[in-house]
Amino acid sequence: MTQNQQIFFKNIPKSWQQSLKNICSDPKIDDLLRYLENRDKAGAQIYPVSENILAALKATLFEQVRVVIVGQDPYHGPNQAHGLSFSVLPGVPLPPSLKNIFKELYSDLGIASAKNVGDLTSWAQQGVLLLNAILTVEAGLPASHAKKGWELFTDEILRQLLLRDQPVVFMLWGAYAQKKLKNLNLKLDPSKHLILQAAHPSPLSVRGFLGCKHFSKANQFLQKQGLNQINWNLV
Repeated sequence: MTQNQQIFFKNIPKSWQQSLKNICSDPKIDDLLRYLENRDKAGAQIYPVSENILAALKATLFEQVRVVIVGQDPYHGPNQAHGLSFSVLPGVPLPPSLKNIFKELYSDLGIASAKNVGDLTSWAQQGVLLLNAILTVEAGLPASHAKKGWELFTDEILRQLLLRDQPVVFMLWGAYAQKKLKNLNLKLDPSKHLILQAAHPSPLSVRGFLGCKHFSKANQFLQKQGLNQINWNLV
């Protein structure tokens, strides 16, 4: 590993390091890290802040993952992204997709969210990996860090979870997330993992998202597997 790769690897929680050691040694990850360093030196405003880039892995350890919700890239507005897909910190106005997620949560399980509370940290702490496919973005420029190397890193995260013995529920909202899992070219064992697919909760496609009942389906599967269900209340 280069020095940049070694620093990056050391910032990954120990529970994930064994699974991600090989991908972190990939030259394309070194290219990614140098790109981020150069953009920072050029004065680009990058979200989330550096200490939150790996927040999803820090909040949900490898052996704790029971559910994965795949996002695309972080929110690109001020004070929004904090390293968990779809989540915003308390007091930050809810983005449209998150509002629709909460609409489905209420329709599915009768759980109402508090106004302007979009912090999903309590989900992450219970084993819901809130993983964006791309872990950084520049202010006001959605997908600005696409195809820079993050996709390789997050592909490996998903691959390692699929190869794990413990069951996982994958919530794939929208074509991007669905294609990402499909491109791993792994034979999925339906008795071990549950793949739930629906449209993205964006206002542009929400009709295909509402009514998917993914929250209750995930808990039903976990219960059948003898695992604790997720408390979807934002506690």
